[in-house]
Amino acid sequence: MTRLSLDQAAKIIDAAFAKAREIGCHPLSVAVLDAGGHPIAFMRQDDSGILRPEIANGKAYGALGFGLGSRELSSKNPQFLAAVAVASGGRMVPAPGGVLVCTKEDGEIIGAVGISGDNSGNDEACAIAGIEAAGLKADPGALE
Repeated sequence: MTRLSLDQAAKIIDAAFAKAREIGCHPLSVAVLDAGGHPIAFMRQDDSGILRPEIANGKAYGALGFGLGSRELSSKNPQFLAAVAVASGGRMVPAPGGVLVCTKEDGEIIGAVGISGDNSGNDEACAIAGIEAAGLKADPGALE
């Protein structure tokens, strides 16, 4: 089993912030979780909102919990997602910006990145850029 390392998580965050600067995002918060949903790394840019850490973590946690990028997860039945958010103790946030981190070789899920701070599309783009910069495969989920 491959593991997501702290060095890889740091590269993901650095590259996500670089992408944010490139596309002119509002200040971001970035959470990187391992495959078990445990935090590996977290960084918050200056002036990122006070709820952004919880949202970023919740996007990544929800993606891991379902094995689906949060773009796809957010397209599911809203009543079901509300129930799951309650069942998870509010730990899941079903909005784009939670991207699975997979190995390039076999697509094994080794973690997830959650980003919050800008619109969901930009959050997701920054997560993808970070994951790819670390030499890994990003899975944001597909819309049905």
